[in-house]
Amino acid sequence: MMDIIANKIDLKKWCFALLCLFALPLTMVSQEVCDIITDSLDIPLPRKDLNEQILRRTGYTVSYNADFRIPNWVAWHLTADRIKGTAIRPSGNAWHEDDEVSCPRATNEDYRNSGWSRGHMCPAGDCKWDEQVMYESFLYTNCCPQDRSFNSGDWNEIEIKCRRWAEKYGDIYIVCGPILYNREHRTIGKNRIVVPEAFFKVVLCFIDGKPEGVGFICKNENEGKQVSSYVNTIHEVERITGYTFFPSLPAEWEDSAKGRISSLLNSDSMRK
Repeated sequence: MMDIIANKIDLKKWCFALLCLFALPLTMVSQEVCDIITDSLDIPLPRKDLNEQILRRTGYTVSYNADFRIPNWVAWHLTADRIKGTAIRPSGNAWHEDDEVSCPRATNEDYRNSGWSRGHMCPAGDCKWDEQVMYESFLYTNCCPQDRSFNSGDWNEIEIKCRRWAEKYGDIYIVCGPILYNREHRTIGKNRIVVPEAFFKVVLCFIDGKPEGVGFICKNENEGKQVSSYVNTIHEVERITGYTFFPSLPAEWEDSAKGRISSLLNSDSMRK
């Protein structure tokens, strides 16, 4: 029993079970309980039709697809503290191969002169809180080929919004990754790294003790739109991607978190 109590994850699951047993009304749910419930909400349910290797990093988790040589998704918990720190983005080309995945896998040569940029899924800007986390953010398993202008433009704008939300509300949960619409996909390099047609991002945040969420769907091209034009409900992103996000979310919170556009978007911070 002491081993179980000492295990943080099991303890939180035990607390959540106790909460459910007594069926506390939502108005009585504290922020501490919200933290307990959302401890593991960033991991989507697996899709049986996709190759998946789970890679757990210091600052994020990856579902890696060896067939495409890119991640299916990357998930992480971003807090107000984690957007601060002294870890700096390495100079030069910091990208490196991931020895935890088998060959063929992405290399520097695959991207060199390809016309596509190396697009972070979990961005370096979210990893300044630790040198090891920053280093791991440049693993190719955290990367997809992205249109250069999109990577430095609209995709970067969404990343900045997420950091502002984490700073304002204390913490958020993020999952993002590629979308492969077509049967046949463009590839780059001798290792045939798949170029996604689009990208998704979903964000879950607790505001006044209740979960709210927002999703984004963006084509992998330079559209130069207002960030608000990419907004969708999380349910819509689930429909498009085939994933189930935040699967441990209690059923009574499904609609407010996944079926509606969050009040996150009501602030001026959504304006590009």
